[in-house]
Amino acid sequence: MKILKEEFGRKDNQTVFLFTLVNNHGVEVGCINYGCIITKIITPDKEGNFENIVIGYDTLKEYENDPYFLGAAIGRVAGRIKAGSFDLNGQTYTLAKNENINHLHGGNKGFNQMVWKSEVVENEQEIGVRFTYLSPNGEEGYPGNLNVSVTYTLNNENELSIRYSGVSDEDTLLNMTNHSYFNLSGNLKRDILNHTLQIKSDKFLELNDELLPSGEMLDVKGTAFDFTTERMIQTGVDSDHPQNRLAGAGYDHPFLLNTQHNEEIILKDIESGRTLTIETDEAGVVVYSGNMMKSEGEIAGVPARKYLGICLETQGLPDAIHHPQFPSWVLEKDREYSSVTVYKFGNLEN
Repeated sequence: MKILKEEFGRKDNQTVFLFTLVNNHGVEVGCINYGCIITKIITPDKEGNFENIVIGYDTLKEYENDPYFLGAAIGRVAGRIKAGSFDLNGQTYTLAKNENINHLHGGNKGFNQMVWKSEVVENEQEIGVRFTYLSPNGEEGYPGNLNVSVTYTLNNENELSIRYSGVSDEDTLLNMTNHSYFNLSGNLKRDILNHTLQIKSDKFLELNDELLPSGEMLDVKGTAFDFTTERMIQTGVDSDHPQNRLAGAGYDHPFLLNTQHNEEIILKDIESGRTLTIETDEAGVVVYSGNMMKSEGEIAGVPARKYLGICLETQGLPDAIHHPQFPSWVLEKDREYSSVTVYKFGNLEN
């Protein structure tokens, strides 16, 4: 196993580095200390061809202007917060409103736009990079000085682990995720509509017109949201279910996971033979099928368009601060936040 480090660009008089993790089987993961962005994941198809299975850009400038949060660490809070405000300990906090009147993915300048400190971590079992950042009290409206870290590690079992941790000197909110867009066809040869997805989940959250949870948990049974057995993404695009229509023909929905660290999420592309198995200790996963991507310009030499990638965002349930029945994302003063998600890259021939 080896780690390569090279300069990727400059931002605010700071050097942005590209780290490339390579295991003994030739699987590669690229990441940069701007936004903890995963720039590439190289895995073999059933014929042994190594190709990139995430959407990424070639330059820092493209990431700086990216409207899609490609590959980035999201925080302090992933998803939407209604009306850009919340009450905590009897005090009302007003957040940056960057999606109409709501707060989305950490605000105008979330974790995805910060230059993080970085250090290489390695042992006999795995290699990786730990990114750290101090989010000051009041940043984007959140209380507390928050020390946060994101650690990416790769092992010889072809597993990428993402470990999040954080400690604040005041009660605050923290709910992080990674926003990689997966496309198992390799090098964006095809869209993801023929990918199949399986999720150990019996319920998903109903969304309102602002794509905020209504508070209702809907049964997946008999709908295009039933991923308890393999289902093609195309079926959600074609579905006349009002929730699929609301999301722009497809998915942008949180699912409640039945289990943790037990092969909860499996994505497959039959043509390439590639598989992705995700295990997490989070309560849910937001499935976003790229419905809002615009047909403008190119990404990595491929025309940008809908359904070019699928996000599988393991996280706490969106807008939980306004729904007491959801698991809380309140991080108490001096308590450690910790979360782990593991991505295992496989092949139908294995």
